[in-house]
Amino acid sequence: MPIAIRAKPAVTRRQWLVRSAATFAVAGFGGLARPYLSRAADRPLITSGIQSGDVSANSAVVWARADRPARMQVECSASEDFRTIIGTASADALPDADFTSKVLLDGLPPGRDIFYRVRFESEPGIAGEAQVGHFRTAPTARSSVSFAWSGDTTGQGWGIDESRGGMRTYRTMLDNRPDFFIHCGDHIYADCPVERELKLPDGGVWRNLVTEEKSVVAQTPAQFRGNYKYNWLDPNFRAFHAAVPLFAQWDDHEVTNDWAPVGTADASGYAEDGTSHLVARARRAFHEFMPMRAAPAQEDGRIYRKIAYGPLLDVFMIDMRSYRDSTLNQRDDHSDTCILGAAQLAWLKRELVASGATWKVIAADMPIGLISDDAIALGDGPPERREHEIADLLSFMKRAGIRNIVWLTADMHYTAAHHYDPSRAIYQDFEPFWEFVSGPLHAGTWAPAPIDNTFGPKAMFQKGCSGENLAPCFGMQFFGRVDIDGKTEVMTVTLKDVDNRDLWSVDIEPRPDARPGRIMAQHI
Repeated sequence: MPIAIRAKPAVTRRQWLVRSAATFAVAGFGGLARPYLSRAADRPLITSGIQSGDVSANSAVVWARADRPARMQVECSASEDFRTIIGTASADALPDADFTSKVLLDGLPPGRDIFYRVRFESEPGIAGEAQVGHFRTAPTARSSVSFAWSGDTTGQGWGIDESRGGMRTYRTMLDNRPDFFIHCGDHIYADCPVERELKLPDGGVWRNLVTEEKSVVAQTPAQFRGNYKYNWLDPNFRAFHAAVPLFAQWDDHEVTNDWAPVGTADASGYAEDGTSHLVARARRAFHEFMPMRAAPAQEDGRIYRKIAYGPLLDVFMIDMRSYRDSTLNQRDDHSDTCILGAAQLAWLKRELVASGATWKVIAADMPIGLISDDAIALGDGPPERREHEIADLLSFMKRAGIRNIVWLTADMHYTAAHHYDPSRAIYQDFEPFWEFVSGPLHAGTWAPAPIDNTFGPKAMFQKGCSGENLAPCFGMQFFGRVDIDGKTEVMTVTLKDVDNRDLWSVDIEPRPDARPGRIMAQHI
């Protein structure tokens, strides 16, 4: 049971984040710093850093991984010195989950910076060295909120090049000090092994850090898990996740490229046909390594969920992979062709109607109106195939008077701002809305994709390369930042690059009626 907290934290959030980044920078690429006690053979180690996720006003999930069977012990405090402990939790780290463990910290004060301390015990009294992380609980009063989003990590063979600073976008996002981070999928590229060296178009050489599990396409449980563990070798990645809570969803590359529940693996090197065996192993690894709340018992493995982050914001994390029809079925026009599936679509409608938050952010695996091989959109014209569900959802939101909807996504490996308007659309039974695309975090960059006019999107801004698979070292790695003003409730969306440059920004004012936010200002 939580006890009284100190009125004034000993260290501010800003001071702690700066200190955290500096500490991990000193630790460098040689691995996590291991104090003397942790080197003892009988003391379990934290192997892959620590992270938090799915933070609400009163609770958060905390995750870590041990190097052996152990008991994870977590303490939390409102100050970094941990003088007053306001919550504790523990859970086992066992072989069947690859020694990963996560706990739910509950009964926390809202709108506060919370510091948590994690250690593993191999038996009572024998514990490894602790690591300290941070998150901020959601407010219950109207308060300003800032968060980031992106996707696409270690894709197309671009792994960790220590000589080039590793995954630099994570360090840049940490410098922005967001309240939380939405990863829109492709946390790993299970179908994209890394090679020791790759030649660059400028004559240089990209030198990957290579592990056994990341050197082949993932097919076994160990190989899927190894893809997640690979990311934790990067100090920027570790520092970011220790300091910033994660809201996670998946896309295709957590399993294999362009996968659908019924389909084949779209890459060489697979021993078996089909994807069902890959999906089961990939889903398990995803849940083992993500700091997500457990799904309802009757829906084990479910990824879609709502995260309430105060009176100004609800985040709807949707799953556009698990319930879609196969890629083959996409070629035949049926009104019941799925991208969300009936159960998820009904859930999303219910939750949107029930939401009392000013802003409703729909975090999606992929954009609505960009054409690609496995996309929702396939070309101009009235809704067909997977577009039927999107049309149904958009019309429902109009009829229900649900306002202030913003879609955030990644997947396309470039950054863009799309404004959808029925006056430009073939299908017109919806209200205008914004969709913002950002990424990759650390993967190849692509050229902007063709636009489908079914729902009338207009690219207000887009930036990518002129070809495909441009290496991360050329500076075209992207993320987005969202700021909601606690007084005016204006949402500001800024598209940014790895060097923290503001590429494009828009202010959107919430409206009290059913119309979406109007543009207050645009600035480059």
